[in-house]
Amino acid sequence: MLFMVIERFRDNDMVPIYQHLRDAGRGLPEGMDYVDSWVEPNFSRCFQLMRCDDLSLFQQWTLHWRGLGASFEIVPVVSSQETRAVIEPHLAAAGDQIELS
Repeated sequence: MLFMVIERFRDNDMVPIYQHLRDAGRGLPEGMDYVDSWVEPNFSRCFQLMRCDDLSLFQQWTLHWRGLGASFEIVPVVSSQETRAVIEPHLAAAGDQIELS
């Protein structure tokens, strides 16, 4: 499964996080994959896309970052391509009238 991890930095200070990343690595447990990440220009939040099938691995991973001033929101997501495949059969054909009740 894919997850969007929204990481918030206390006081918009990500320096302690980047120091820990440099010195100790990402701390990913076996079975969790980092895909990519994006950081807001004001250093308030980082958005990380992760792949994992065992939710307890997120608990292990967040403990790796404990005490550094970061908090995590972990949101399951579905790719646009997969979502389109699910929705496609429900789309009206061109020219069909959709009846609203």
